[in-house]
Amino acid sequence: MPLPRIGFIGLGIMGQPMAKNLLRTGFPLVVTTRTPGKAEAFAAENASLGEVTAVATPAEAAANAEIIVTMVTDSPDVVAVARGKEGIFATASPGSIIIDMSTISPDVTRELAAEAASHGLFWLDGPVSGGEKGAIEGTLTIMIGGDPDALERARPALEAMGKRITHFGPAGNGQAAKLCNQILVVGNLLAVCEALTFGARAGLDLPTLHQALTGGAANSWALEVLGKKIIDRDFKPAFMVRLQQKDLRLVLDAAYAAKVPLPTTSLGHQLFSIVEGEGRGDDGTQSLARVFERLAGIDK
Repeated sequence: MPLPRIGFIGLGIMGQPMAKNLLRTGFPLVVTTRTPGKAEAFAAENASLGEVTAVATPAEAAANAEIIVTMVTDSPDVVAVARGKEGIFATASPGSIIIDMSTISPDVTRELAAEAASHGLFWLDGPVSGGEKGAIEGTLTIMIGGDPDALERARPALEAMGKRITHFGPAGNGQAAKLCNQILVVGNLLAVCEALTFGARAGLDLPTLHQALTGGAANSWALEVLGKKIIDRDFKPAFMVRLQQKDLRLVLDAAYAAKVPLPTTSLGHQLFSIVEGEGRGDDGTQSLARVFERLAGIDK
């Protein structure tokens, strides 16, 4: 039985490897992106992996697709690809499943899910964690909100992109779970920056310190991956500061509405603002370490 056709919208740092993994699994793809020529280049470069066609609009990508995946930047971007004469809702066939794998507002997700239902469509929010490495290796953690039957229909496609797929209930809950993830991500990164800065000021050899700390109770993904990049002075983006800031704004807006204090997350957001103010918004999030180093008088 042939695998369902997938419309894939968004071919950035995360979207490209996710789309490649769908192709490798045998899903026929119709791809589009807002950057002129990018979808065509992707289709040409990956034709050997499977059936892939480039089109100009989300509406074209959604036409005749059983599953439509969106992987774009922010809430307004998802709204833009969903609505309007060139959007998903204009052409998607009733019964089709839309999986938004972007990180956006839970409230906007619930609005779009209700609008999708009015068109006879299923909307799953499926934001991911695992970064570029997880996207390339197909090991992403995927947090799902939405109809459980639609999730089961979409599961083979999700399993091509991720290894841990967790259903959190109705639409919007996947996004809420992702915001919990981002709270932990920023807290862990702050701790890594503090520890490495203190270690440097104490005169410790940082590679040796990293080897020791990753073997004990202090270990975390942030320490293993981002800590090593900080030590190696590698600030290339796997996840950009400006995108982390977007996520933290979503967290803080939701926390404000729910009257939940998030002091560590708020501090992280403010410190990342320093990085952005220096014109480093496209750096990887590990670039935050340089703020801590300057505060400690370390010149690197």
